[in-house]
Amino acid sequence: MFLTDDINICNPVTIVLPKVLFLMKNISSLCVFCGSRFGNDPAYEETARELGAVIADKGIRLVYGGGSIGLMGVVANAVMENGGEVIGVIPQFLDEMEIGKPDLTKLIITNNMHDRKHKMFDLSDGFISLPGGLGTLDETFEILTWKQLQVHTKPVIILDVAGYWTELLGLIDSVISKGFADQRIKGIYQVAHNTTEVFAFLDAAPEPQFKPYPDNL
Repeated sequence: MFLTDDINICNPVTIVLPKVLFLMKNISSLCVFCGSRFGNDPAYEETARELGAVIADKGIRLVYGGGSIGLMGVVANAVMENGGEVIGVIPQFLDEMEIGKPDLTKLIITNNMHDRKHKMFDLSDGFISLPGGLGTLDETFEILTWKQLQVHTKPVIILDVAGYWTELLGLIDSVISKGFADQRIKGIYQVAHNTTEVFAFLDAAPEPQFKPYPDNL
């Protein structure tokens, strides 16, 4: 079945998975997950900057982790430099370490990491994963898991810059081939290779086919 095996269900039911889970309209804000470092390929920074510029050009608000360093700072600066709106969400302990970016449209300070993720989720109509480290992996897998559990129907796009996510996508294939997930989980995300593909996916995505249950978070 589609739910994870970690959940103890007394009366299991078969869940019929929709073929299409992406929301087509009402994209007014996008959450970008990305690293607090630049990485060792200039393409990562270039793509982050381009993504931020396009987000601003389309009049979409950026929601992100509120950091001032690495790709986080690059994408936020790109949005603001092109006249866009940026909301950062950062836990208090990271802000106190002077990692927070104070010149944003709005900087929301949360009590902890869990509140940060929930607030970013609430503020966003879709999610894009740029290259990043363990934190980006955590955010990406959590938002995918929430979608698998039908908590939301928001689009999730993995932006595979210069093959950065090749191993991650291979891991998902391995999870499927070894019997720990259904092939249909590949329908809860899209893989883009450039910013043009990102927005093509968003523009072409049809209505979702199930009712989400965000109160289950």
